[in-house]
Amino acid sequence: MDTDYKKYNEIAEILKVLAHPIRLCIVKGILDQGECNVSHMQSCLEIPQSTISQHLQKLRYAGVIEGTRHGLEVNYKIKDERIIKLINSILILN
Repeated sequence: MDTDYKKYNEIAEILKVLAHPIRLCIVKGILDQGECNVSHMQSCLEIPQSTISQHLQKLRYAGVIEGTRHGLEVNYKIKDERIIKLINSILILN
């Protein structure tokens, strides 16, 4: 058994961040669209922009997503290929 649990810290932090239904929905939506902005997320999720921004901040901080600015708009995409594989394996939804 591997006793060097510290090397699993990054993975555990990513899993903690993803362990919220709104954040999972955001990540799945970004994955389905390829890229997505806050306005689109707000219309799909029907929750306040400020709430979405708080969730995006947590996802960015954990390294799950990254944003690219286009004028006043920021488009988000999945930053890490491991996240794409993880979401595809656990969220097999119709």
